[in-house]
Amino acid sequence: QVQLVESGGELVQSGDSLRLSCAASGLTFSGYAVAWFRQGPGSEREFVAAVRWSNGQTKYADSVKGRFTISRDNAKDTVWLHMNSLKPEDTASYYCAVGRPIWSTFSQESAYYYWGQGTQVTVSS
Repeated sequence: QVQLVESGGELVQSGDSLRLSCAASGLTFSGYAVAWFRQGPGSEREFVAAVRWSNGQTKYADSVKGRFTISRDNAKDTVWLHMNSLKPEDTASYYCAVGRPIWSTFSQESAYYYWGQGTQVTVSS
């Protein structure tokens, strides 16, 4: 059984940095793409960033470009989401997801078929 576990979410202040992690049991990330999505209060779930494990290809939502970085740790089979210059509008539950999207579907929820339970990030102003 595949399980994705996110961690690292917490309450921080505007301008702070935070690092989220995503680890899997029941599969290895090799051959997949790993993405982060988020869902804020009263909002639809939205794409944040994704990385293709095989070649490190990445994609970001415009709202986080230049502030967030997604990276992979091959040795630990872990994906990180480094978040800098956090804003109150980044407040959301952050979800890790795994799938095999093509480039044009990198940011689409439907391209991912394993999902974690989420970790809460709250940014106070």
